[in-house]
Amino acid sequence: MGRLQVAVVAPSLGILGGQAVQADRLLRAWSNDPDVHAWLVPVNPLPPRPLGFATKVKYLRTVVTELTYIPQLVREVARADVVHVFSASYTSFLLAPLPAILIARALGRPVVLNYRSGEGPDHLKRSAVARRALARVDRNVVESRFLADVFASFGIDATTIPNIVDLERFRFRPREPLRPKLVSTRNFEPLYNVACTLRAFRLVQDRWPDATLTLVGGGSETDALRELAARLAVKHVTFAGRVSPDAIAAHYAANDIYSQSPNIDNMPTSVLKAYACGLPVVSTEAGGVPAMLRHGEQGFLAPLNDHQALAAHVLALLDDPALACRITRAASHACEACTWAAVRQDWLRTYQSVIARPAPERVAARSND
Repeated sequence: MGRLQVAVVAPSLGILGGQAVQADRLLRAWSNDPDVHAWLVPVNPLPPRPLGFATKVKYLRTVVTELTYIPQLVREVARADVVHVFSASYTSFLLAPLPAILIARALGRPVVLNYRSGEGPDHLKRSAVARRALARVDRNVVESRFLADVFASFGIDATTIPNIVDLERFRFRPREPLRPKLVSTRNFEPLYNVACTLRAFRLVQDRWPDATLTLVGGGSETDALRELAARLAVKHVTFAGRVSPDAIAAHYAANDIYSQSPNIDNMPTSVLKAYACGLPVVSTEAGGVPAMLRHGEQGFLAPLNDHQALAAHVLALLDDPALACRITRAASHACEACTWAAVRQDWLRTYQSVIARPAPERVAARSND
């Protein structure tokens, strides 16, 4: 068998988010690999120049994007041995992964569906279309035990392959002394509940007046969060805005404690980056976070939307630097399973497995190419 041709259907870095970053990291890892040639098929392609104006009109933008995306899918899937589809949930599932699944099936190409949404439990409960589609792809891959258990509850098999963290970019550094410099890198959307992080910081700053908080991200709640910061009268809060993947490591390196307070989550790479950099992590116990963070061993967990518990954990770390040191050392070991060296063979075996026994529909489609 020659070099496998893998079309990776995912957002480009034009959409800053976990899917785009992980897809980019995967493509970089496969570059110059002797066994796999992988390329991006963006779910957010730029429209032809005459239709560029449509990107500024909300619903028209969606229509034009789909009209650009579908023909591109047909061209790129046709030349692939395997179609690796990144997937979110709800409307995004219908607009991006589902067309890729249907076109790959029509062309007889096997699909590896890489489902990555912390909203999976509700999405699969609500959507019979999603359940049927996931049950019919050649292989489902998720990045957390949490999602694997969710899939199993609906009778759908899934393989777990963790996210990739770049240990060259995110380097471990002991925080000695541990400073009250907090950072959060979750986007300003309701499911990430950044407001809870701000309220917790108010309590931290009551004890540590010089404490700082850097909020990296953007989204629909930007104005509301700025207003909340003003009402809470917190000082030393920096709204850093959206930051490119190449620049975000500097924010981890410049701070000493990672804090987040999502209501819904899966296996956030933000936590892995904190582990890699040596930041103790304080988080709410949303979704798959408890599956990757053992309370008291690799960080601390607080109940959902409980800013008082979140603040208490931060203060406990500041009061006991030795505890913070022990936790960060333990957490850094969790990153070893998330390096490219650790997961490359898992991805290669997954690709090889889906073409090992072609389905009858795939054979028929290939014979007509």
